[in-house]
Amino acid sequence: MFARSYSRPARIILALSGAGALLLTACAQNTEDGGAPAADEKTAVEISEVAEVAATLPQKNQDSGTLVVGVNVPYSPNEFKDASGKIIGFDVDLMDAVAGVLGVTAQYEEADFDRIIPSVQAGTYDLGMSSFTDTKERENSVDFTTYFNAGTQWAQQVGGKVDPTDACGLKVAVQTTTIQDQEEVPAKSAACVTAGKPAIDILKFDSQDDAANALVLGRVDAMSADSPVTAYAIKQTGDKLEAAGEVFDSAPYGYPVAKGSPLAASLQQAVQYLIDNGQYQTIAENWGVEAGVLETAQINGAVS
Repeated sequence: MFARSYSRPARIILALSGAGALLLTACAQNTEDGGAPAADEKTAVEISEVAEVAATLPQKNQDSGTLVVGVNVPYSPNEFKDASGKIIGFDVDLMDAVAGVLGVTAQYEEADFDRIIPSVQAGTYDLGMSSFTDTKERENSVDFTTYFNAGTQWAQQVGGKVDPTDACGLKVAVQTTTIQDQEEVPAKSAACVTAGKPAIDILKFDSQDDAANALVLGRVDAMSADSPVTAYAIKQTGDKLEAAGEVFDSAPYGYPVAKGSPLAASLQQAVQYLIDNGQYQTIAENWGVEAGVLETAQINGAVS
């Protein structure tokens, strides 16, 4: 390996990202920490530096011992803040593990979502990590290393009979400004009207917790969100909610890096190492998002 101008522990343990116990009562927890799993509800994952993978890092990262990561919060369970203001989540635990394999530390910098990719292009951040969907259009500007597969997933109260393909006349909760709010559910509603059926009554909420609470309390018939978000809401509420139908319109999440940067390959090798050794699966299970795990991390794996 190349010499480094820093020192760090040879091993990190990912076990304490959660801020407090879940309140599995009548509602989804709507607190600053987003209902993060308690430490004793998570399986510890030990991460050691892998010399042959770490050696592929760009020299500047080897010298600094860091990866500067642009992130936008909140988006539970992927990236959000606990009660102390620390950024936590599935994405964070996985990136910490990736950084551990690479022998460096992830340094998280908050930014507006739409500023992260330009900042990666400008070299302000080494990469972005904010539930970015890897798309053909975005690949014109940056390269992506894929690490998760997400789609849209509906939820219903346990025992419900909701069919996401035929939800005409139902009340459906969405978080404002999401693709479900702006595209998916409105398109379904328009199709209902075209077919002479009642429109979907779309109820918009500023937070995903509020949307989930509305469903738990029976104020809506269903909820639509990104698949990991829905899976996490189901996990938070214990036996109150369940999936309605299968995940659809799936596409990979990816880490954007500067176009042509060798960092993409370093990240890909680190993610693949975690996949092959089972730590990736454990991290996903800790956050209840195992339905979206990948078998192979790719560079520029967009499907559309």
